[in-house]
Amino acid sequence: MLTQTLNTQAIDIQIKGSKIAPGHPVSDTFGAIAGHVGLVATEFSYRKDEEIYGEDEPAEYVYQVVSGAVRSYKLLSDGRRQIGAFHLSGDVFGLESGPNHRLAAEAIIDTNVRLVKRASLEKAAGTDVQVARNLWTMTAGELRHAEDHMLLLGRKTAMERVATFLLEMDRRLAVAGMMALPMCRRDIGDYLGLTLETVSRALSQLHAQGILGFSGARQILLRNRARLHNLDA
Repeated sequence: MLTQTLNTQAIDIQIKGSKIAPGHPVSDTFGAIAGHVGLVATEFSYRKDEEIYGEDEPAEYVYQVVSGAVRSYKLLSDGRRQIGAFHLSGDVFGLESGPNHRLAAEAIIDTNVRLVKRASLEKAAGTDVQVARNLWTMTAGELRHAEDHMLLLGRKTAMERVATFLLEMDRRLAVAGMMALPMCRRDIGDYLGLTLETVSRALSQLHAQGILGFSGARQILLRNRARLHNLDA
């Protein structure tokens, strides 16, 4: 949670005043919102597995991943964990329709995030049509992801789920054909609603079929995207 990061270095960034830390790109939508006059973004660092905010905590801020990766998740009554989304560099998260967070959020690896007060965003949206439009765009994107995830969990086989995940990460992470996954296989299983063993078995089968290759535990090369798309279909 935010109060746990008070011992980390926080950097106040006046977006409109060009005081953005060098080397930290801002996504177009979030940058357009944060660029509203008077909005100040603050940067915090979180270590691997450190909580950013907890489930049912007040949703006081909206966040953007500057570097690293974040998982949002819910713990079920029997102790199982369902990951709702992975937030990667440039992604915005923490947008809520109600006063509290529905899911918890943790850093998957050492992560830097930028945050803006929700009240400030709502106030800006009330007076600036462009800010309101950009907020709606981000909200609509989260709804679209939630719908796709519901379809994945409800109607796809284990292999189809893994194929969908790999294609998603290929789109979001791949550099020169190689994707470096920040999340472990247990995270992948909790995102796809599968056991660790099922995820590992599916990846091994895809490797045996020549569809993907490994370079280390989390370095994956897609060798045949067409076949992977066929599996996803």
